[in-house]
Amino acid sequence: MSIAEDLAAILRTDQVSTGASVLEQHSRDESYHRPVKPDCVVFPESTQDVQGVLRYAHARGVAVVPYAVGSSLEGHAVPVKAGISMDMMRMNRVLEVRQDDFLVRVQPGVTKEQVNAALRRHGLFFPVDPGADASLGGMAATNASGTTTVRYGAMKENVRALEVVTADGRVIHTGSLAAKSSSGYNLTALFVGSEGTLGVMTELWLRVFGIPEKTIAARITFPDAASTVRASTAMIGAGIRVARLEFVDPVMMEAINHFKHTNYPERPTLFLEFHGSDQGAQEDAELAMEIAREEGGTDIVIESDEKARHTLWDARHSAAWAIKARHPGKEHMSTDVCVPISLLPDAVAHARRVLEEEDAVGGIVGHVGDGNFHASLIVDPSDETDLAKAYRVNERIVLHALEQGGTCTGEHGVGLGKRKYQRNEHGPALDFMQAIKQAFDPADIMNPGKLVDGL
Repeated sequence: MSIAEDLAAILRTDQVSTGASVLEQHSRDESYHRPVKPDCVVFPESTQDVQGVLRYAHARGVAVVPYAVGSSLEGHAVPVKAGISMDMMRMNRVLEVRQDDFLVRVQPGVTKEQVNAALRRHGLFFPVDPGADASLGGMAATNASGTTTVRYGAMKENVRALEVVTADGRVIHTGSLAAKSSSGYNLTALFVGSEGTLGVMTELWLRVFGIPEKTIAARITFPDAASTVRASTAMIGAGIRVARLEFVDPVMMEAINHFKHTNYPERPTLFLEFHGSDQGAQEDAELAMEIAREEGGTDIVIESDEKARHTLWDARHSAAWAIKARHPGKEHMSTDVCVPISLLPDAVAHARRVLEEEDAVGGIVGHVGDGNFHASLIVDPSDETDLAKAYRVNERIVLHALEQGGTCTGEHGVGLGKRKYQRNEHGPALDFMQAIKQAFDPADIMNPGKLVDGL
């Protein structure tokens, strides 16, 4: 019998597919990495379903790759050794809201927008915002963050506990619902960011927050990138409670205007947002504008109307799609370095120099409030010369960040694209990471060839 036939006997026939279009869909994500089709796709609907699939795969030595929305940017969902693609999107229920504990329990296929729709009636929201309407399981697997990290932190700070099915089909629960604990190893933090290489998350307890009384958004242009980044670091240093602090360079602003039919100034730009009480948010915004003006900020636009705020942030969130649409037929490769905030102006300037020296097409955006930025490169994966140039740009930016005490990936994860830098970044500590992988997954069936695997 085939893998699909075996799994149809464990699940139901409608939970297993080998259809050409389904296999094609699960062969790729949003990255430039070469697609690889799985042998079959399964659609679990419960923790017990996941257990059954993993017990089978563990016994047969078949690779299993968790899959959800497919919005990852580093090839996490590409099944490089074929096997089983496990689509988690039927496990998409919000299971419990504990309003007084500021917690919500969800299945991994629930998306960011879905959970916030459920929380809104309780006056709550989940803050982590990577841009795409990603699944919460996928966001936890990559330790995603995004535009709100400067105020609320990444997924690692917002996942309280997990239910996980291990590679051999056992169910474990990590952490407790208490706000703090000194008990045992922190397995929750270990699984968040493990990219599906240690097990499959089947339930997540997440921290949530009260919807702020007042939200103010702003857009400011600057004479150059250096002054833009200096202004952002000065705002953080002044203790302003900024909720979002985003940099977009002129190349990306031009692409956004073309894509969204907007008419924003095509100069270095900061997008900001402030959350708090009516008075508090206003005071934070006013102080931020003062700092911006000291660094040459002009064309200041402030929005408190909800629709206008959404329009402003829709422009920022569309940046990657905008630059890709500007170059039809090509793919998007994004660097993802993060450096200490004090070194951010130099790191951004270095990235721009590298783009110019290599004659590479790309723009820069970043979550400059936490030191994380992206050089978004346009590349033709079928052109070896073009691809080599993009890899060279990426490597120069990464190695510079590592020299400054930074990391090769602030939020996109390692996947396939950043594996080559793991030894550079972690040194002998990588050996211990590989030992952890071996302890949890001795048969190497969980998303093989990713993260620390195969190095």
